[in-house]
Amino acid sequence: MNDRTWCFWETNPGLFESIVYRQWHQAWYYGEKISRLLQLSPYEYKLIRGIDFYNYCFGVIGKHKNFEIVYGEVEKIDTNGAIVVNGKTFRGDYIFNSIQIERPVLKPSQYNLLQHFKGWIIETDFPVFETDKPVLMDFRVKQEQGTAFVYIMPFSATQALIEFTLFGNHLLERNQYNEGLKKYISQFLKTDSYKILDEEFGVIPMTNYRSPSKKDKIINIGTAGGQTKASSGYTFQFIQKHSVALVQQLVSFGNPFLKKPISAPRFRFYDNTLLYILSHNKLPGEKIFSLLFKKNKPQQVLRFLDNESSIKDELKIISTLPTIPFLKAALKQI
Repeated sequence: MNDRTWCFWETNPGLFESIVYRQWHQAWYYGEKISRLLQLSPYEYKLIRGIDFYNYCFGVIGKHKNFEIVYGEVEKIDTNGAIVVNGKTFRGDYIFNSIQIERPVLKPSQYNLLQHFKGWIIETDFPVFETDKPVLMDFRVKQEQGTAFVYIMPFSATQALIEFTLFGNHLLERNQYNEGLKKYISQFLKTDSYKILDEEFGVIPMTNYRSPSKKDKIINIGTAGGQTKASSGYTFQFIQKHSVALVQQLVSFGNPFLKKPISAPRFRFYDNTLLYILSHNKLPGEKIFSLLFKKNKPQQVLRFLDNESSIKDELKIISTLPTIPFLKAALKQI
């Protein structure tokens, strides 16, 4: 089932390089007062289709006879290493869990935005896409529903994934996503002649709630384990880094209990600050991202969003953002 896509950037071939469907060395960024073609090297922006990811992973698993795949309803997970699926109990030394078991109860200093998106893969009647230039972010859409942008991943001159994305407290009605996509295609691609080949919909939590990394024998992974970046919703690469760290810990010490987080604590502080600003509408999201990409090298911004930047880079990036709103937001996080 091709129900989703993952887009990410990296400098070297990763674990899933063999199933990368498209990759690019440059990308457009559009804002209210900026139109910039970003040169990304040494980064490459990559796209993986859901169907290829599933086939690859299940193909690897299928080569090992000590794996059993069970489909069903997870009825119970015990901290002593037992899990009940369809009435049958399975036991193990550890349970690696990606299910958000309990709804987070937020404190006054914690925020929870939703990144929600609807995407279409469309085919146009005539060429409209630049095959070597995806659109990383296009903020030239109305912002009345919250921070909103569109991105485009071209597959050919006539076929692309177009994603309408918003940051906000509430989801839209389904037809509102469709209208957003239709309006963008008509206004900016200058065509109404296309057919929809596939579609996807998703919701990603953007929160500074600290998900517990473990509870006795339960090891939380993915979004449930806090691997979604609070200020941007980026998840795919953070999951890979976390998985590598877990495996290394198991190999070296015989247990998956990480001694420290995979990213330096200061990045959580940065995320909390930006999330506060977005949650309380202190600054438009379009203005923040446009300043980041207008006044900094794209490589610096990508490293920063990956939690891999140096303090020198971070000071440079912070200096390009509005001082007063960010200073007030930062003080609230201390």
